[in-house]
Amino acid sequence: MPNLAGFKTCQVFYWIVFWFQYSIPKHYLCNQIQSTMEKIISGIQQMGIGVPDVEKIFAWYREMFGIDIKVFEEAAEAPLMTDYTGDKVQSRTATLALSMESGGGFEIWQYTSRNTEEADFEIQLGDLGIYSCKIKSKDVKATFNFLTKKGVEILGDITTNPKGEENFFVKDPNGNIFNIVEGKGFFVDTKHPAKTGGVAGAILGVSDIEKSLKLYRDVLGYDTIDFDETAEFTCFKGLPSGGKTFRRVQLSHSKPKVGAFAKLLGPTTIELVQEIEGSPRKIFENRFWGDWGFIHLCFDVQRMELLKKDCEKAGFPFTVDSDNSFDMGEAAGRFSYIEDPDGALIEFVETHKVPLMKKIGWYINLKKRNPEKSLPTWMLKAMKMSRVK
Repeated sequence: MPNLAGFKTCQVFYWIVFWFQYSIPKHYLCNQIQSTMEKIISGIQQMGIGVPDVEKIFAWYREMFGIDIKVFEEAAEAPLMTDYTGDKVQSRTATLALSMESGGGFEIWQYTSRNTEEADFEIQLGDLGIYSCKIKSKDVKATFNFLTKKGVEILGDITTNPKGEENFFVKDPNGNIFNIVEGKGFFVDTKHPAKTGGVAGAILGVSDIEKSLKLYRDVLGYDTIDFDETAEFTCFKGLPSGGKTFRRVQLSHSKPKVGAFAKLLGPTTIELVQEIEGSPRKIFENRFWGDWGFIHLCFDVQRMELLKKDCEKAGFPFTVDSDNSFDMGEAAGRFSYIEDPDGALIEFVETHKVPLMKKIGWYINLKKRNPEKSLPTWMLKAMKMSRVK
């Protein structure tokens, strides 16, 4: 006997999606879309992480951080990235995963056409590029205890940053450093014992904070300075070269983010760290994009053309632009890249299609929606059907 109950459930979902996408009058959508013609940066969509083994590290991130919603996985070539891959088209496999707790996801990226190369030097705090990925926690002490019991390498103890927020650092099996921080704006309680969500920001080593502010503050909208201090910081003591003197600036955004996935992505911070004395090296010196480590920081955006103009005006032109919609099998959109003043890669993705319930073939077409409006909560929660146990 066929499963009629399941068939009827699928029909209901299809009719809901059909109504949602096509029943709203087009003139209403046009009026809404034209009401505020400004670029939209909804939050950090994902941190790109180059790894030697996607499946192995994905299993670790699921267990330790609860990053268990697999949005898509795809094996393909990367023809638009040749400026960063040795002037040669390279093949790779990529998995985008996130947590329903909220926060950005991980784009876990592995070369299949070559080996994934590690840096040939120990990366130090203050080196130029994306140094650490921030992970949000509902209870920093509980996260610390959970990861300690799991045998995760902890770099120092729980300390507070200059704003008084608890945090600590850990290292994953590939040597990437994560900063566990007090989180805000959680979405769903997944009951994961780590009490963590997804990406809540990043720590970047920079050579000149004033130059970096022109991008992260003035273009990307991190318009609030949480702190700006120069000192030796206790919470850095457990990091390589963490005992030196640094200027440290944390940026946040004063206004709540808008857009289809803003409620799920949540608020984030950018922390800029400048070594006062010394000779920092580029983290990806003599290596390709996609190699071992944090390869890019990606923002979810809408109205890409307006963002492109703002970036060019500020001196950060697109170095890569897919122009029209690219297809990643289970997702589609337009993507672009810029370089920050020290060459760290910042990606922008304007999502056009994304799977919400892959098991029944349910995809949402975002090109038909008001780009300032969030997807309904019940629709975002449907993404939990893609959870990998």
